[in-house]
Amino acid sequence: MPIQYPQTQEIERMTNAIRDFGNLKSEYGSRPEDIAKVLETLKSNMKGALDALLRLPEDAGLAAREPNGLPEILALRPNPPRRLWESFNAGAYGDRLAGAFIGRLAGCTLGAPVEFWEPGDMKAWAEWTGDEFPPKDYWSEVKNPNTLRYQVSRCIDYTRGKLDGVPVDDDTTYTLLGLLIAEEYGLGFTIEDAGKAWMKYLPYACTAEEVALRNLNAGCSALRSADIDNPYVQWIGADIRSDPWGYIAPGLPEKAADMAWRDAWLSHRRNGIYGEMYFSAVIAAAFAVDDPVEALRIGLNYIPADCLLANDIRWALEQGRDISGHASARNAVEHRFGDMSGVHTNLNACLTIFGLMIGGDDFSRCIGETVAMGYDNDCTAATAGSIFGAAKGLAMIPGHWYERFNNKVYTYINGYPCFDIDDVLRRFAALAKRAFD
Repeated sequence: MPIQYPQTQEIERMTNAIRDFGNLKSEYGSRPEDIAKVLETLKSNMKGALDALLRLPEDAGLAAREPNGLPEILALRPNPPRRLWESFNAGAYGDRLAGAFIGRLAGCTLGAPVEFWEPGDMKAWAEWTGDEFPPKDYWSEVKNPNTLRYQVSRCIDYTRGKLDGVPVDDDTTYTLLGLLIAEEYGLGFTIEDAGKAWMKYLPYACTAEEVALRNLNAGCSALRSADIDNPYVQWIGADIRSDPWGYIAPGLPEKAADMAWRDAWLSHRRNGIYGEMYFSAVIAAAFAVDDPVEALRIGLNYIPADCLLANDIRWALEQGRDISGHASARNAVEHRFGDMSGVHTNLNACLTIFGLMIGGDDFSRCIGETVAMGYDNDCTAATAGSIFGAAKGLAMIPGHWYERFNNKVYTYINGYPCFDIDDVLRRFAALAKRAFD
């Protein structure tokens, strides 16, 4: 059964009405101090309601099954294989790393112009532009072509006619930030080290990351930066930071999940942490297997066996056998998750799994169907592309997905407006060799 989320539509409607009638009364000449008095009473009542929500008791049994601390997480996992590679396999790694990184970049770039669009809206747009749907190449046209994303890339830069390098996105930016963290602080970096890197390199962030960055910049300890004023601790922000740890620890899902836990702690808790641990382990495992679905199953060994995310992943792996395309995937997720936020870790993890199961050996179908499912579809397609590439290698990705990248990835990282793809691959490879020392 879906989680019974509170119905807040009437509260939102009343909040908008209060704003609009307050403006109208101002226009009609009501005294400002009278309006301010009404609004001050409302603010007090709302603060009381928020404080009351924060004091509500939580399910102790569920909390015991979903710990935040690493030792407690380790105690609740199934018996995980620690190493799938006993030594660094340079011959297998190079093509698979290129596939994973390029796959991530392609999935993200395809999904970015239609992030959070409904499937019907994407289909209607494709019909208007003459593009295939689900897409098999980058969009030929986008809405608001001159609007900047993340203050760097125009929306038109994501189209196949204007693509010159990988346009900016937070998903790809965090992959590269993970590379910088591991290079500067080593593979044994601490939570505090990651916090220092965030303050040094991130000019801004979104949702849970925005909260954590604000808390860090205000002097909060990295150990507590996720715990202050943060209702987003189970959203997808940590999940999208999974990739660098899998790239650095190929065939070593235990090590990848450990690094993911340290990174996720900055901004997330419970299933938000598990999302990053799970997909880091999946990507690490994918380097050592040939089937993305096998990697998805292996990843379950690295999160608590009875957490909500693990239960949802097992459901998706079972349900995915009967999922035929993006429409049935979307329907299944809507039925299971109800009013869950569209940027939550859990439902988007299931869509990623469905995309990989639908796509099989066809990369274009994998990311195209995943994007067509909607919700946080640049994130889900990026992760699906990364897992596909790690398992299958660059040779299985059609050239039209990356030929116009021209060896460039744009970011908003302070001091690093652009990375060379070849250089990124060399640097990840150097770290991966160290993982086996």
